Amino acid sequence: MADPVRPLPNLIPQSDGSWTGQTMLTPTSFTTRGLFTMPSKKVVPVIVVPGIMGSNLRAATSPARRANKALNPGEEAWRAPNGTLAGLTAARLWKARSAKMRQQILDGATLEVDTRGEIDLPGDAGSYGTSMEEVRKRGWGEVHWDSYGKLLYGLSICLNRTFEEHAPDQPRVVRRHWKDVMECDPARWGVRAIDHVTEQELEKHADYHYPVYACGYNWLESCEDSANILRDRIQKIIAFWKGCRHDCKQVILVTHSMGGLVARACAKQIPDQILGIVHGVMPALGAPVCYRRIACGTEASSPGNGKIADKEAECVADILGSTREATMAVMATSPGALQLLPNHLYPQPWLHVYIVSQVNNKDTGRDVVHLPTENPYDLYRDMASWYRLVDPTLADPANKYGGSVLKATQGILNAIDNAERFHREMLGSYYHPNSYGFYGADPQHMSFGAVRWVARDPKKGAVFTEANLRKAAQAGYGTSGSRRVRVEQRTDLQFIPARQDAAGDGTVPQQSGAGPTGKVRQVFEMRGFDHQGAFNDDAILLLTRHLIVKIVQTLP
Repeated sequence: MADPVRPLPNLIPQSDGSWTGQTMLTPTSFTTRGLFTMPSKKVVPVIVVPGIMGSNLRAATSPARRANKALNPGEEAWRAPNGTLAGLTAARLWKARSAKMRQQILDGATLEVDTRGEIDLPGDAGSYGTSMEEVRKRGWGEVHWDSYGKLLYGLSICLNRTFEEHAPDQPRVVRRHWKDVMECDPARWGVRAIDHVTEQELEKHADYHYPVYACGYNWLESCEDSANILRDRIQKIIAFWKGCRHDCKQVILVTHSMGGLVARACAKQIPDQILGIVHGVMPALGAPVCYRRIACGTEASSPGNGKIADKEAECVADILGSTREATMAVMATSPGALQLLPNHLYPQPWLHVYIVSQVNNKDTGRDVVHLPTENPYDLYRDMASWYRLVDPTLADPANKYGGSVLKATQGILNAIDNAERFHREMLGSYYHPNSYGFYGADPQHMSFGAVRWVARDPKKGAVFTEANLRKAAQAGYGTSGSRRVRVEQRTDLQFIPARQDAAGDGTVPQQSGAGPTGKVRQVFEMRGFDHQGAFNDDAILLLTRHLIVKIVQTLP
């Protein structure tokens, strides 16, 4: 009977092209053999690019950046919580923070990516040769573990273990995690049929080594800046492997949400250094939920939620800001946040003013005002109308602009101009030619396909038209994001924001998720997952591996 074998930690590439590994001497009585697996010298790094709030941030340690007014250099500014207990703790912490404190902490110009985030490797990681030191060097600590840990660890194990090797006289066997990909029912991926991965394709896939990285970025700043960070990281990774005398020319990107916008802008700069991209739940055309959260605060419920899901939504709202004061203070002058607003390609109109009247003792409603009709950025720049996105008197509680509403207004306009330029010039309709995408279209995970301001007709004889509702004056704010409005200086209405109205993933509506259709190789419309937890869904993890194999087939 053969002696047992234990895998040893991953080999480390050397500048002369060789690999080295470390193990410990054992007594001769210890008969378990150690096994180093020699990777291929042909390398295709895989880089995970997270979504907004998926990167850990800290107060800048570089003297070149402005000092944070609330934090010491290096102090944690943002870490999305891992686990239920941490989520409850974070909700209490952020709920107690004033709008002023939020603005001071989450001041993008004073922050940098924090590499020290939690990494919770499974207990069997050592048996696969995965070390904490190695994965931290590859950026895994830069991103939210609960959202991306399963993806990062799964890719690092599965991509580099394709076949089980037995004795020379026995046939090679495809590993179980690849059989699951090959045998997956296409219906789980939202399609009737698919070109399944073949063993021949896996043979080509197995010719390459796939080190898995994460690339965090400062999501409060412009996606253009983040794209430059990603570009530099790609080039450094390629240079590292080339310096180790390995064949490495291109990387594969796996993106989540806003990370897709970052990756597209990066790929437009260096398309030849990117082999392909898998875009997950990308708000390709923007998302009306961004308007809703800035204008009203973060929603704390959804029509498709049960009691537990709504309780989780309440915690999320406490963390992100449940009031307009809390969200405007952070988002109104953040180019990154504003770049998630519906862009010029999003189907118009998507902002409506809805009046409910009672006819024959039954409520009937109608949309009276429909916006935008032309340039959506003009809607965002409008800070006079009652349905405005931003109230400049609420946008600067920390006096970042010296207490001047005029200067705060200019800061908001500058950020909106940045968003428009990014959408029109940096992105446009560009997609890397070897891209795929998937998105949610689930009626159990309702999203804002449109935003509606809803009010009830008080039956005081007023006739509501598009003209007089657009000219109406705001009389004040109410609870739950509502606004008091006076029409023709005599009729008062209380407008509340309506609930989610479109199938999606809870954040991105299907009409935006489907934006890449016709511009990439294939787009998958799926169900059964929420936006933030997309890469914890087993079907999506299988699809991601499937698509990576397909991308690799384009190599010569």
